Amino acid sequence: MNLSEVSKQLLDAKRKSNLTFMDIGQKLGHDEVWVAALFYGQASFPDEKECQKLLDLLNVNLTSEQMHELTHPPHKGATLESLPPRDPLLYRFHEILLQYGIPIKEVIHEKFGDGIMSAVDFTVKVDKDETIKEAPRVNITMSGKFLPYKRW
Repeated sequence: MNLSEVSKQLLDAKRKSNLTFMDIGQKLGHDEVWVAALFYGQASFPDEKECQKLLDLLNVNLTSEQMHELTHPPHKGATLESLPPRDPLLYRFHEILLQYGIPIKEVIHEKFGDGIMSAVDFTVKVDKDETIKEAPRVNITMSGKFLPYKRW
């Protein structure tokens, strides 16, 4: 995985502080997945004031150049080194797309028409369902704005 030095610092501080992404998200007013995206260089704060809240929480000091990395649009997707991903969990997402991508696309078109689901106006929620004790379930809810293709 390609991680910046800032990402490595944040992840190390998170580990040392014994905080989860959910803990940090609650303290900052952000979702845990968005916080994880920030730590892995896939999201950015709108300004230095909000960024400083995270740095204070984790007791991290950054240079102005490093702070810039957390407050400016990132190079999205840069952390993955290859496709398909080699990590087994990430590969399963690739496998899901290979197996169910076209069917999901067709169902979206049936319900909404010709268009796409935004990955910009988008949220994702990860929950743990333990109703079946011997086989806990991972529930992932993705919500993206529907963007119809323009006809001209």
